[in-house]
Amino acid sequence: MAELIAHDPVLVFDGDCAFCTSCVTWAERYPRASLSSGGWQAVPYQYADLAALDAGAGGHGLVTEERAGREVLWITPGGRVYGGAQAVARLLMRSGGAWAYAGAVLALPPVRPIAAAVYRWVSRNRHLLPAGTPACAMPRRLP
Repeated sequence: MAELIAHDPVLVFDGDCAFCTSCVTWAERYPRASLSSGGWQAVPYQYADLAALDAGAGGHGLVTEERAGREVLWITPGGRVYGGAQAVARLLMRSGGAWAYAGAVLALPPVRPIAAAVYRWVSRNRHLLPAGTPACAMPRRLP
């Protein structure tokens, strides 16, 4: 898995979640189909070498199983790690064309907090969304 860091960004997602898997399948089919600026790899965190990905990102503990189960991660060849809505924004920007504009809007400072809030809501409720299953439910945090 470490060799992916050297060539293309890596999208790490929850492969046990049907909603997440459906979203990645959609992204591979549509934004990637218009790809004009470079490729990317998608890998479920359950099969990823998270330690190697974290090491490639500087070894600061930004790529963990706990984080990858909570939000999608976008890891660049240079070692930058984006999570949640900003990971989605980076994926769209990487795809080029009109998708890049949508991603750039999500990355704008005034839009970022709104995109993050929407992402968190979707993440918490993904088991209720189309293609979601009970396996998609996030574990409840203890007080």
